[in-house]
Amino acid sequence: MTVNEILEKLLRSFQVYYNVKREDVEPPFVAEAEFHTHDEQFFLVKSAVLAEAESREYIYFATEQYLDETLLMHLDEAAWGSGMKRVKPHKDHRNTDVSLFIVAEKISEEAFRKIPKLRHYQSYHLGLQGWSHYRLVAIEQSSGRAVYNRFGRSYIKLIRNII
Repeated sequence: MTVNEILEKLLRSFQVYYNVKREDVEPPFVAEAEFHTHDEQFFLVKSAVLAEAESREYIYFATEQYLDETLLMHLDEAAWGSGMKRVKPHKDHRNTDVSLFIVAEKISEEAFRKIPKLRHYQSYHLGLQGWSHYRLVAIEQSSGRAVYNRFGRSYIKLIRNII
């Protein structure tokens, strides 16, 4: 399976629940996916709202020939920075998560060791206005290996079905 075929399978798996965008994507990414949800709890009538919660997730996809530590750090900073620009904390904001999927033909051993250690977290107003987590997944096409950071492990089952 080629890098583009892996990317296509990833994008198809996210199209069910996410808005996937392949055109007008900010570089260095080749695609983006967005997910927005708004939940309400009310008492007897809809005008008596007890609680509201808003969640968002932004996923960035990148394809590379060779992923080394320098390129990894560039993609990491670009994804987290782009996602943080979109966060608008308010009293009903629960979370805004940012994810990065990198599909590369070859990944250096330094990058493989660095990926599990990469993490970002942001709390807004001591958590009263939500938080942001960062998920990272890198897939090496040549060997079929995948590596995840701590929160990226939630995608293990998805990646196993794709590779």
